[in-house]
Amino acid sequence: MTADLRAFSCLVIADESEEFPDALIYAGLLCRYTGWRLLMLRVIEPADPAPWASITEEMRRQSRDAAESLTQRFAAEAWAECGVTAEPILREGDLKPELRKLLIEDTSIKLVVLAAAAPPSGPGALVSQLGKSGGLSPRPVPVVVVPGALSRDEIRALALPMAAAVSTETPEDAPPRSDSA
Repeated sequence: MTADLRAFSCLVIADESEEFPDALIYAGLLCRYTGWRLLMLRVIEPADPAPWASITEEMRRQSRDAAESLTQRFAAEAWAECGVTAEPILREGDLKPELRKLLIEDTSIKLVVLAAAAPPSGPGALVSQLGKSGGLSPRPVPVVVVPGALSRDEIRALALPMAAAVSTETPEDAPPRSDSA
């Protein structure tokens, strides 16, 4: 019995890093050619408690508004570049525990795509964690790390063979390939 690949999801972690759009485009292209859902997680760090509850609540509201604005901007970029709709998931808390909870809760997520910063700044906290631990959650989920130094053409060249490997479409059914940047 084969699984319906269109019920699968690919998760990308939305942040304000310079290399995040590379991971988004890779994940978006993969989803476009496989029919997977594209999920975009944005974790909002909790606001420091203020002396008055109304101030703390206003800080939370502003953080949530900023996160919604950021994910809308990235969703528009995914649509423009890849022709897929990125479904935003907003969570409040610390990134690693929230990511772990999401991966346990949503078993449709079959792949996580992360962006790695170009040297000399280091790859980033989640990518570094992968090297030190057994993964991002107790449920085994493959992780693809997209180097931040790649051009859009290089990202396409990497994403399309991966998509073909997991796609259920025949080459004639696949959407036309765009070679422009």
